[in-house]
Amino acid sequence: MGEQLQGAARRDSPGWGSNEVFLLDSQYVAPTVAFLQELPSYQSMLRRRTSVGGLRDYRSLARTASGETSSLLERVGPGSPGSAQPLREYALTIAEKRRLREIQVANIRYLSGWHQWRQISSKSWKKIVEDTRELSSYFELWGHDIRSIEGKFGTGIQSYFSFLRFLVILNVVIFLLVFTFITLPSAFYKHGTVNGSYVQLPLKSIEHHCTVYVVSGTKGLIYFYSYVIDLLTGTGFLEMTSLFYGYYTVDTIYFGFLKYHVPLAYLLTTLGYLSLSFLWIVKRSVDGFKQSLVRNDDQFQSYCNKIFAGWDFCITDVNAARLKHSSLHYELKTDLEEERLRQKVAERTTREKIRIYCLRIFLNCVVLAVLSACFYSIYRATVYSQENISNDHKQRFDDNLIVQYLPSMVITMANFIAPLIFSVLIKFEDYSPAFEIRLTLMRCVFVRLANIGVLLFSLWTRIRSCTNAKCMACGYNYQLYPCWESRVGQEMYKLMIFDFIIIFAITVFIDFPRKLMVTYCSYKAFRWCGLQEFAIPDNVLEIVYGQTICWIGTFYCPLLPAIAAVKYFVVFYIKKISLMHTCKPSTRPFRASSSNFFFLVVLLIGLILAFIPLGLSMTHIPSSKACGPFVNVNRSWDVIEHTAHHFPPVLQKVLNGIVSEAFAVPFFMVVCLIMFYFIALAGAHKRVVNQLREQLVMESRDKLFLIRKLTEAQRLS
Repeated sequence: MGEQLQGAARRDSPGWGSNEVFLLDSQYVAPTVAFLQELPSYQSMLRRRTSVGGLRDYRSLARTASGETSSLLERVGPGSPGSAQPLREYALTIAEKRRLREIQVANIRYLSGWHQWRQISSKSWKKIVEDTRELSSYFELWGHDIRSIEGKFGTGIQSYFSFLRFLVILNVVIFLLVFTFITLPSAFYKHGTVNGSYVQLPLKSIEHHCTVYVVSGTKGLIYFYSYVIDLLTGTGFLEMTSLFYGYYTVDTIYFGFLKYHVPLAYLLTTLGYLSLSFLWIVKRSVDGFKQSLVRNDDQFQSYCNKIFAGWDFCITDVNAARLKHSSLHYELKTDLEEERLRQKVAERTTREKIRIYCLRIFLNCVVLAVLSACFYSIYRATVYSQENISNDHKQRFDDNLIVQYLPSMVITMANFIAPLIFSVLIKFEDYSPAFEIRLTLMRCVFVRLANIGVLLFSLWTRIRSCTNAKCMACGYNYQLYPCWESRVGQEMYKLMIFDFIIIFAITVFIDFPRKLMVTYCSYKAFRWCGLQEFAIPDNVLEIVYGQTICWIGTFYCPLLPAIAAVKYFVVFYIKKISLMHTCKPSTRPFRASSSNFFFLVVLLIGLILAFIPLGLSMTHIPSSKACGPFVNVNRSWDVIEHTAHHFPPVLQKVLNGIVSEAFAVPFFMVVCLIMFYFIALAGAHKRVVNQLREQLVMESRDKLFLIRKLTEAQRLS
């Protein structure tokens, strides 16, 4: 027994058999020592003997992992590219890294002058890049504030404020794009700085009544409160400024010998900021997707992660530490509750399953009824608002303002009431706590973003409604909407302004008085009510809703990204003050790794929703003939075809080939193959991760087995 234990101990030591692994394959001869056949890893291999392919993969993977140190040392040679890799990127111990450093220093003398210069230059360049990044961190927007929030409340709440900073930067970049390529050239021409021409109407094909556009309320005696209404609604003196679509009537601008086509730039800039937003969001969400891809659903591992690695060491505040402690306690209770529900689901009878499924179907019908009521209310409010908007400035100030903001008010009420109903209904559907949160959030995302779609549908129904031949000749209701793009831009502008007013009003007139009552009033009712929780998902849905409005409205209101950037800049300080003084962090845990990915997924859903109405607007709805850069084409998208006709014949053939089915079908097939390849690659990586986890588990079990045998041997001796 002693010799067996010594042999097993030698096999378990790090230095023994660095290139050999105790695994079983088709050519493997069973060990002659019966003791080694009792190891858990050997027994596990016997149970999986039928899976020869998987076993070979496991063996090669284990051999690669066991020979990692030797392979790394072999790569460090004269002129080896691996020697330039930083030591911190190697998966080695400190002693092995020191040994590797000694080898690298010793190998420098054998390098040629050219290779020495390359190595020194590479290290110097990396040093400059690291110093630049460190220096730029001091100029990072809200860097100190976000680190302070992270130190007091943890990484979950910090991720929300980092997400808010990302939206500010994104909107600033979108504004710079729009201002540089659309607003600035048009302003140069209208102020006589450069030469150019306005958009010319093809009078032979367009009726004269379609081109009449008079901005009312800008002449004669104007009351002061009329300016307030114009500022809040985007009408009056703001309607023909660079804020809205109708201002941009320039066709061509000449910069020396260069010819700048403003309508084409307008359309391409719109596609550009949408594509930029999509790529930027996808890039930021890659890390979170990788973590979710390899995430294991093993509950035992989940418990271990929460107990041994769940603490957030960024927390320095005592109250935040107490909150984090209760948060971990809540997570463990939630996991145990989910485990109990799994057992309950497994023990359900057929009668109980039928009952719960019927109940869920009924409750989902109630959810659909709530959504239908919200959508119908928004539709009726929009129709009523559009029918009763008054340009008579003698009308009462409050009546006109309420009519103007009626759709925004109804949407805000729907966004407030529907989630409350969903949170009550979800409790009767008998889901696990984690799935309850996800399903409720997805319902809230849908109702918030779909409300914007219903508003646009209501507007476009009114815009396309024609009752006579004159209206049919224009393609839209020219009497109510002579410049319908500016009207849609005004609605998006009002939604943005009203959303900011609501955020500010809730903080000042609800959260702050509630804080005073809870702090200074001794009534039990106030103490029982408590402070308002700083719910991260709700706040994220709030700003994603505003960003979706910005993406949709930028085509009709080009300077809307600037308003959104200023809005989010102010919202950052409103939310910071609210978190520090009037609210308390949510008791439900929210990790930074999962929350960042969740934020970006919701933002991506909002961006995809923005693509749909913009695409339909540019390709299916006739453009206004009285304003804007697209008066000489039927639809906005036609400017692409109109511009392509002026290209050389060879380039026209190339473009026609690209948009033809002969190119589109093979291109689509190639994209599908690439996508399937990456999906298969992701699945392979996930299997490798699972195999590595199994290897770690089996090694730990082997060690426990050897320790137990050694203890038994010592007891017998």
